[in-house]
Amino acid sequence: MDVATLGAVGTILVGLATAVGAFVGKRGENRAAQSGAVLTGYGTLVGDLQEERDKAQTKLAETEQRLAEAYRELATTQTDNAQLRAEITVLRADAERLRARVVELGGSPT
Repeated sequence: MDVATLGAVGTILVGLATAVGAFVGKRGENRAAQSGAVLTGYGTLVGDLQEERDKAQTKLAETEQRLAEAYRELATTQTDNAQLRAEITVLRADAERLRARVVELGGSPT
């Protein structure tokens, strides 16, 4: 083989090596881009989950506060009801006493 043929074969081999290198490099670049996209997607998913968790914790705190207020109101209502029952008992007894007194004084109870 002469020098010109060796030069041409060398040029072809260098061109093929360059093409193979570019192909492998592009595959690596694509793989890196996919890895970056996966990591970015994972980061976004984690952020979304944390945001959803924070909203749920806020809603839970509000619900627990409303529940405590409802229990306080129920306790107050039960206390008020007990006081009203006691007052009704006293008023009924007083009404019966007054009816008896009216009859005793010669009137007619209404």
